[in-house]
Amino acid sequence: MFAPAQMAFLPNSRRLHLNHGPIDLIVQAIGDPYEVRQSYNQARDCFPKILPALVGELSNLRLPFDKFWQPEGSVARRMHNACSKYCTNFVTPMAAVAGAVADEVLQKVISGRKLKKAYVNNGGDIAFHLTQGQSLTAGLVADYHFPHIDGECLLTFEMPVRGIATSGWKGRSFSLGIADSVTVLAEDGASADVAATLIANAVNTDHPAIDRQPALAQDPDNDLSDRLVTIGVGRLNMRAINDALNTGEKVALTIKQAGHIIAAVLVLQDNIRIVGAAPDGLIAQGKLGAGYG
Repeated sequence: MFAPAQMAFLPNSRRLHLNHGPIDLIVQAIGDPYEVRQSYNQARDCFPKILPALVGELSNLRLPFDKFWQPEGSVARRMHNACSKYCTNFVTPMAAVAGAVADEVLQKVISGRKLKKAYVNNGGDIAFHLTQGQSLTAGLVADYHFPHIDGECLLTFEMPVRGIATSGWKGRSFSLGIADSVTVLAEDGASADVAATLIANAVNTDHPAIDRQPALAQDPDNDLSDRLVTIGVGRLNMRAINDALNTGEKVALTIKQAGHIIAAVLVLQDNIRIVGAAPDGLIAQGKLGAGYG
């Protein structure tokens, strides 16, 4: 079904590029050279097995979350566990796939290794590992259609954050909402991914400038069936913007109060809402976001 997995270092770089069908990862480990080499070997060993395992369970992963179904593969289990926190909401395990893949590869990278830090970036959904005294700076992008750095987020060892993800209607996955971006900081990549999806879906309102189509009309193999997904958003007035952000902010606050995320940044047409205490390292330079999932 898919070509063999491609695994190579980026030119003039110590970053490992792993690609297999729709999965596209950038991996970097930092530490003693021997430990780094071994960590990359571990990533190479596990990576080609991930997509076939997911494809084998894809029919169930595309269905609404079912707590009585138990996945077989380790990535699928991560997806299922992340969604189990939201069993009263409509959500499919696919909402956590990018973050769960990042978590899985990161776990293989660091297993048994002595590294200072490491990260796995899956198209903007990032899982990372830090040791005492280490930090990671993530570049923030508010608008996928205009991909430039709009800010930075400094993530430190002391922070209870090891995953960052962003969702929105302009990203690579369908969204039921109209957010340009919703960036979430959480304890791992899968948790950040599913929360970003749900909050982005909630940033919503009715307005004639919003164009929606059934998901099946856009992709017959999607996990949203005939639900209306956003395919275009024209210029909105402030009332519509505030209505949408208010709804999304309430959902984000509920998820935050339940302990499922650390913070969220919601962006809609240059308007920003932050839920949860903004990390000291979050530097806003206009709009905010952080990759798309």
